[in-house]
Amino acid sequence: MANIRPTRRQMLALGLGGIALSSPFIGGRKAMADNTPDTVVYVSNAASKEVYVLAMNRESGDLTVLDKVPVPGTDKPSPASMPMAVTPDHRFLYAALRSDTFPVSSFAIDRASGRLTHLATTPLQDSMAYIVTDRTGRYLLSASYPGNKLTINPIEADGHVVEKTTQIVPDRPKSHCILVDATNRYCYATSLGGDIIMEWRFDPAAGTLSPNGPSEVHTKPGAGPRHMALHPSGRFLYLITETTDRIGAYGIDPATGTLTEQQFVDARPADFKEQPAAADLHVTPDGRFLYGSECKTSTLAGYRIDPQKGTLSPIGHFPTETTPRGFNIDPRGRFLLSVGLDSNAMAVYRIDPQSGALTNRKQYPMGQQPNWIEIVDLR
Repeated sequence: MANIRPTRRQMLALGLGGIALSSPFIGGRKAMADNTPDTVVYVSNAASKEVYVLAMNRESGDLTVLDKVPVPGTDKPSPASMPMAVTPDHRFLYAALRSDTFPVSSFAIDRASGRLTHLATTPLQDSMAYIVTDRTGRYLLSASYPGNKLTINPIEADGHVVEKTTQIVPDRPKSHCILVDATNRYCYATSLGGDIIMEWRFDPAAGTLSPNGPSEVHTKPGAGPRHMALHPSGRFLYLITETTDRIGAYGIDPATGTLTEQQFVDARPADFKEQPAAADLHVTPDGRFLYGSECKTSTLAGYRIDPQKGTLSPIGHFPTETTPRGFNIDPRGRFLLSVGLDSNAMAVYRIDPQSGALTNRKQYPMGQQPNWIEIVDLR
């Protein structure tokens, strides 16, 4: 199946003859007065198959809906999540639906307004739990939970994803996350079913992975390693385990990119005794704080990061939206945004710069099953 691109006639009929959306009228509705925001928030809504585009006030954290963009490619729903990725140069956004034919949509980001223009739809090799680009924006790396695999697809200069992969890594049970480090030399991926973090060398010329060092770092059996986050210093990697809700800190060898376990902390609220369902974690841009989400208690756990050792000390637990499958932190580290898969809403928290404590500021309605957030500075 080839890329599905709108014809020029279709684009002109929609008023999308160019990538830039300069018209003040979008779909017959007058654009918001604040049509040149400095920061834009993108929220994927899996059940309603749309991306909300919101302008963000950097000082107050207030949000204004600019657009609601449909994600095409299949008439079927996208079960529980619709992962997104943004290229490092902030020119393109990708959103992957998780039902057959597993289409990923490419969108151009208007650098003046942050609005999205759909460019193409490309079928991926499976239902993807996580997508990310490499540090050049030339490759889309994906992790498939139901398909037990990792895949890499080239990205053309115009932002279109190429259907033919450069590599498929099979037999990685319940793959759930994949990240490329800031040097673009090393890649890490989780196998939730295999209880391992995979260590790879990434070849940015060929778009392929090869085993790095021991190639696997094992967690405790049944831990269920899910999502990861890299420290901005490049010295540490953090892991959250889904079925035990523990957060691990790993040192990264700067010469080899290999991992060494340093610490695991229990992220569950003290009074919660059931099996947890941990989901996401993120580090503030200044590297001082880390937060992880847990879906059954609908809480966020906060930690202070030791700047030398990378180890974690608890800040506290904070109630959030129901079933917080995804959240993110703005580029200045002032605000944390958390969406509830079952509340269909997003909460904005102010991050205390001294303690890291979260203060809930405001709630915003989202689409159906919001699950993924990307935050982009336009200038």
